[in-house]
Formats: sequence, structure tokens, C-alpha cells
Amino acid sequence: MKRMDVEIAPTRKISILGLDKRSINNIAWCAATYGVNRLYWIDGYLLCLEVYEKSFEHELRSREFPVSQVCYVEYPKYEKIVEVDKNFQIPLVNVSDMKIFQEILRAILEKEKEKSAGSKAKSL
Repeated sequence: MKRMDVEIAPTRKISILGLDKRSINNIAWCAATYGVNRLYWIDGYLLCLEVYEKSFEHELRSREFPVSQVCYVEYPKYEKIVEVDKNFQIPLVNVSDMKIFQEILRAILEKEKEKSAGSKAKSL
């Protein structure tokens, strides 16, 4: 029997087109009304990713993954569910051990650091 060829081909690049720091209430409500069925928790942050269907097709062709919008908020303690309203909850997925989310968070924190350094420079 001939062996099957298996290639592990990780995504080479993620392009985040929009990035906003928001409150937990705004992220949860936005996710609920947009139809997002889960939020991602990583190392004290909560992320909401808006990804279009075509992004997956693009990734398969080019190994580059476009994300249309990422919203984030500091969220120190992992919980399994965020309650949006008394009648609606969104599950949280702990992705702290996933490389792709580690890199997304690293990029977000670097951008936040640049933004805060720019704000300090303008106020001087």
C-alpha cells in the first residue's frame, strides 16, 4: 500500500483590516447581533473576529488569511460563557495554546503599544 503524502502547511500571513479596542458589553452585543457563535479568550484578552466566507477560499489558494475586523478587550479571567442578556449567552473558547491566536494577540499588543507611544509623543 502506497503511503499518503501529508503536508502541514500553516497560514503564512494574516491580514487584519480593522482593529478596535471595545468594552465587553459592546463586543458581546455586537457578536450576538452579528451572529457570531463564539468569542476567543487568550492570555487575559477576549477577541471577536469577523471573517467572511471568501477568506477561507483565499487562504486555501494563497495561505494568507484576511480578517475583516478584530475587536478586543482585556478580560483577565477565563470563563466558559459570557452573558449578553438574560436570554442570550455566547461561549468563550480558550485559545491560549494556539499559535495563530498567539500571533494575532502579539500583533494587537504591539499595535496598542505603538498607539500609546504615539499618543504620549503628541501630548509632549
